[in-house]
Amino acid sequence: MSRDWDAATYDRVSGPQVGWAGPVVDRLALRGDETVLDAGCGSGRVTLMLLERLPRGRVVAVDGSESMVSHAREALGRRATVLHADLLELELDEPVDVVFSNAVFHWVPDHDLLFRRLHRALRPGGRLVAQCGGEGNLERFLRAAAEVAAEEPFARHLAGWDEPLNFAAPGETAKRLEASGFAGVDTWLEPQPVTPDDPESFIRTVCLGPHVDRLPEDLRAGYLAAVCRVAPAELDYVRLNIVARRA
Repeated sequence: MSRDWDAATYDRVSGPQVGWAGPVVDRLALRGDETVLDAGCGSGRVTLMLLERLPRGRVVAVDGSESMVSHAREALGRRATVLHADLLELELDEPVDVVFSNAVFHWVPDHDLLFRRLHRALRPGGRLVAQCGGEGNLERFLRAAAEVAAEEPFARHLAGWDEPLNFAAPGETAKRLEASGFAGVDTWLEPQPVTPDDPESFIRTVCLGPHVDRLPEDLRAGYLAAVCRVAPAELDYVRLNIVARRA
């Protein structure tokens, strides 16, 4: 979770993430006076959607990227409390009514610890509603990216390295949530294919950031161009939906 991001570019290209967030925010069924934790707030675009539903409530927005936190603070101003923190080390001064997260959990390597942290952050009876990349997410795309990474001159930097992604299945996620103290657990997969308007910027910022960061500057553009040539134009996103509550 400590990897930094290009927050300005992410804010520009993150239309798909904002689109996915809409139904997840609707699923919260907020009264309007709750305190909501946005676990992985990114540039703040989705946090603004939460604030629209909370005229008498408040949002605590957390992200592990310094550039995302800086961008979110500028975008949100005093409307939300924005914290720079790793979700695996999350400690809040007060518990919240709701934990919301969109397109984040697949970047977290340890879901057992993550769910224990989020359980601790909730009031008794509080709810967790989230969506992230799930089992099968970007399978075709990542296979194409791996084929390019196996070729020189990229292989000397990328061979034998796996991107730190955690695309979990619904069943194993439900078991982890229940073991962490959650009840009323519901988890399911949902295909959400995406054709980005600006494929190279989207892939560089959202899909292959850790890959590109491992390459020397003079190889990065060539690697991205090669991946864009061989990968399908439609990215095969699969979302894992999570609904649970603290007993």
